[in-house]
Amino acid sequence: MRDTSNRRQRISAMLQENGSVQVLPLSDMFGVSTQTIRKDLFYLEGRGIATRSYGGAISSSVVGLATETAVEAKRTIHTIEKERIGKHAAGLVMPGESIVLDSGTTTALIARYLPDSEDITVVTNDFGVLSELVNKAHIKIVMLGGGLRRKNMAFYGAQTEAAMSGLFVDKLFLGVDGFDMEKGITTHHESEALLNRTMANMARQIIAVTDSSKFGRMCLHKIVGIDELDMLITDKAADASLVDGTRALGVDVVIT
Repeated sequence: MRDTSNRRQRISAMLQENGSVQVLPLSDMFGVSTQTIRKDLFYLEGRGIATRSYGGAISSSVVGLATETAVEAKRTIHTIEKERIGKHAAGLVMPGESIVLDSGTTTALIARYLPDSEDITVVTNDFGVLSELVNKAHIKIVMLGGGLRRKNMAFYGAQTEAAMSGLFVDKLFLGVDGFDMEKGITTHHESEALLNRTMANMARQIIAVTDSSKFGRMCLHKIVGIDELDMLITDKAADASLVDGTRALGVDVVIT
């Protein structure tokens, strides 16, 4: 019993230090079965210390900072900030450019404020972005197919990634679920992270667009590091230390 208690205390400490743990490495470390480790994680979850995830667990202190909100609710929060960010981002799109608009309510506002020009091509996997563009008769639209994830009304999967991997674009406007100086840009959904990485690989310029509520949050799946961004567009309430830290990495930060 003492060994069990000590093991669980050590796992708890690892969760606090690293943010997450995996079953197989813990099994090897402590010389016990994977079933025993899963029981430990179940015990820690019951006490509010951990939240179990595929293949392991993530610290509840991390998960509690960034629970996913349905797209209908996202449309009703931080609307003024998102409008300003969307307008500024749309103004960065030049005639003749091709861009990717990632899924999200902020990127949908970029679509709303884009000029209706035949010289602009927009690639997206997001139903909300498509809805904003459908009445713009001149913009060229490339919709990435795949499986629809109804939580955020966007398409993901191998088909989506394959379609994106064949396209080269000038700018990626990347929505944000979590923005942490150490952990980078993160998201709740694994398929979204995989697609976003492909988008980043195919873009000449990566521009993160987010209101300041996402700063200091961390989700389970990493997309890119902060140092991989070319630009960040956010609002006036952004934490000054995070803004300074981002600029120190060579990222152009725009406050709207």
